[in-house]
Amino acid sequence: MSETTSMLDKKDTAAEHEVLLDAQDVKVHFPIKRGVFFDKTVGHVFAVDGMTLQIRRGETYGLVGESGCGKSTFGRALLRLEEPTNGTVTFAGTDLSPLKGEALRTLRRHMQMVFQDPLSSLDPRQTVESLLLEGMRAHGLTKDAKAADARLRELLTAVGLPVAALRKYPHEFSGGQRQRIGIARALSVDPELIVADEPVSALDVSVQAQVINLLQDVQEQFGLTYLVIAHDLAVVRHISDRVGVMYLGSLVEEADSDGLYATPLHPYTRALMSAVPIPDPLIEDQREQIILAGDLPSPANPPSGCRFHTRCPWRQEERCDTERPQLRVVQIDGVPTSHRVACHYAEQIHSGEIERHEVSATAVDPSSLSDSPTVNTQENPGGPISAP
Repeated sequence: MSETTSMLDKKDTAAEHEVLLDAQDVKVHFPIKRGVFFDKTVGHVFAVDGMTLQIRRGETYGLVGESGCGKSTFGRALLRLEEPTNGTVTFAGTDLSPLKGEALRTLRRHMQMVFQDPLSSLDPRQTVESLLLEGMRAHGLTKDAKAADARLRELLTAVGLPVAALRKYPHEFSGGQRQRIGIARALSVDPELIVADEPVSALDVSVQAQVINLLQDVQEQFGLTYLVIAHDLAVVRHISDRVGVMYLGSLVEEADSDGLYATPLHPYTRALMSAVPIPDPLIEDQREQIILAGDLPSPANPPSGCRFHTRCPWRQEERCDTERPQLRVVQIDGVPTSHRVACHYAEQIHSGEIERHEVSATAVDPSSLSDSPTVNTQENPGGPISAP
C-alpha cells in the first residue's frame, strides 16, 4: 500500500469519527404562568433537563423514550425552533447559542427536520413544487431555473415519487407519500444533519418499513447524518448506529445499537426491552418481564434524586431518592467504554447483587394536577401527560 493511499484512509477514518453535533447540558424549561391581571411565573415545566450527547458525522443516532419524556422538544431545541434555557449546541464547530437573524437562518440550511405528522407540516395551499422550491429560494439555490428543475426531479426520484407529483397538493397523497414529500423538502437545501421526529409513527406498519429503508438509502446517497427520534425500539434498532434512552428530560443510557439490545443496563432500558415481543413462545415465556408501576411523573414536578426511582424495581432508598446519577462508564467485563449509564447501582444490578422488588404506584391528589399545563403536545398527541 502506498503512503498516499494510507494517508487518505486515515483522513476518511478521522472524518467518520468527527463530531458534527455536540449538545452539552441542554435544558428547555417552560414557565408556568398564572394570574388574573398580571401573569406571574409560579413554576416551570422541565421538558428537557440536562441533555448531553454527541453525534458523529455520517452516523444515525436513535433517541428513544416514553411519550412526554422530552424527545421532540430536545430535537427542536437543537435547531433553535425552541429556545434552550441553558446549555450549548455546537454544529460543525459553530456554537449556535449566540446566532440570531441571518446568521442563524443561513446555518439552518445545514440542519433540517422531518416532522412527525406529514399532513400538518405541509402547507395545504402549496403544490409539491412550491413546497420544495420555497426552501431553495430562501437559501439562494434557484438562480438557474433549468438547474432548479433538474434538482426537483432528482429529489422526487430519490424519495420514490413520480415527476407528476410536482403539480399536486398534499391532500392528494397518502400518508406514506406525504412523508416522502417531507423528506424531499428536507433534502432540497442539501443539509448535513436531519432530525427525524417520529418519522414513521403515523404510518401503517408496511409503509413504515418502506420509509425506514428510504431514509437509509438517501443517507447513503447524500452523505447525511441523522438524529432519529422514536418510541418504537424495533425501528431504532433497525436504523441506528448508536442509541440514547431518554427518561423525563435526560439520558439514562447510551450505547452502540447492538450493545444496548444485547446488554441493557439501566432499569428503565431493561423494562423497555422486556416490553418488546419476541416471536418465539419458548423464549417469550422464559425471559425477564418487567412491568413498571404508575405513570410517567409530571415534568412540572419531577422526583428528587434519580428521576426513575419512583418506578424502579431496584431502588435503594437513600442514594436513589436524594442523589441524581450522572451518565458514566460502567465497570462490567465485556461492556465497552462507549456504553454509558446514569444509574448508581448498574454494576450491582447486572451481577444480581441487588435483587428486584415490587413497586407500588403512588396515589396523587387529583387537585394537585389541575394547575399543571398540558406538557409537550408534540410528544403526546393523545392528550396531556398524567402524573403517577
